[in-house]
Order: sequence, then C-alpha cells, then structure tokens
Amino acid sequence: MGTGHHAALGAGVTRAPPSPSSATGPSAQCGVLAAKRLGAERIIALGRHTARTDIARAFGATDVVAERGEAAEAAVRELTGGQGAHAVIEAVGTEQSMRTAVGITRDGGSIGYVGVPHGSGTGLDLSVMFDRNIALRGGVAPVRAYIPELLPDVLSGAIDPSPVFDLTVGLAGVPDGYRAMDDRTALKVLVKP
Repeated sequence: MGTGHHAALGAGVTRAPPSPSSATGPSAQCGVLAAKRLGAERIIALGRHTARTDIARAFGATDVVAERGEAAEAAVRELTGGQGAHAVIEAVGTEQSMRTAVGITRDGGSIGYVGVPHGSGTGLDLSVMFDRNIALRGGVAPVRAYIPELLPDVLSGAIDPSPVFDLTVGLAGVPDGYRAMDDRTALKVLVKP
C-alpha cells in the first residue's frame, strides 16, 4: 500500500482530471486505491488480466484500458478528450511501460514511478518530456514514513488493500509463492508462519 501511495503522491494525484495507473500488479493496484483515497474522481487502469482489472475496479478504477503501447496511448487519449492524464502512475519498470506513461501524460502533467527499472533502457525521451513539461518523481518508496498516515485508514476499514493477496503460503511454501507470482498465477503472496 505504501508503494502505491508513494507513486500516487509522486504523480500529484488530486481531485484533478484522470489518473491512469499502468499495469495491474500489486503496486499499481495499491496506486489505484491510493488515487481514490487522495480524491481522484476518474481513474484509468491499464491491464489485460480480468482478475486483476476487477480488483482495480473494486479499488476505484472507473475505466480499464486493455491495449498496450501506442494503442494504449490512443485509448487513454480518447478517454481524456485527446489531452492525456494529469497524473500517471508507472509501476512496471520496463522501457515500454515508461514510454507508455510518457505517451499518456498530458502536457504539464506528472508521472509517479515505482516500477523498478529493468530491461534494455529507461524508455525516456528527455527532450519530449522537456518540450511537454512532464514531471517525473518516484523511486524506492519510503514506506515507513507513510505508516502513520495509512495504517489508521487500513485498521478502520476506510481502505482495504488486502485483495491484492490472492495466495497464502506457509514458510515452506515461499518458493512456490514466488513461482506463482512469476507465472502470474498469483498477484501477491501472503506468508503466514
């Protein structure tokens, strides 16, 4: 939850125009929940796995875009009247996901990223970001710093990030849990001793 919250803050999520969250992994899911908590009225989730997009909708996503790459950019632009989104959460870390994040951000908008960079490059065209005045904020989430703010909302039931945990294992099942996440048969694994 703290990682998604960090991305939403980095993106500058407010009651402003749409806030897309790229992909529907656990950090992106919690980014959707955080965006809703911060007052976003329209949230666009990008993802193709129905079980995951169903969670995104339950967390507050108002729209789902299943396309990728340029098709995703076109779909988000269509949903936003051609402008793109004011605040975008990038939670994947691939070159393609960062390129898509830049492509769906409106001029003057912001990207909050928590996707650990991996792959061949960053996908950033700094001249495009400069020309379009796109801000980029993020990195490793200082989750402990957010606990005093988020924990009371979780404990009171105001927010419930638990649906991201769709598999529970004991300590001996940890390798199977990681395998399930890698195979995409589990979104996030809860380990109970």
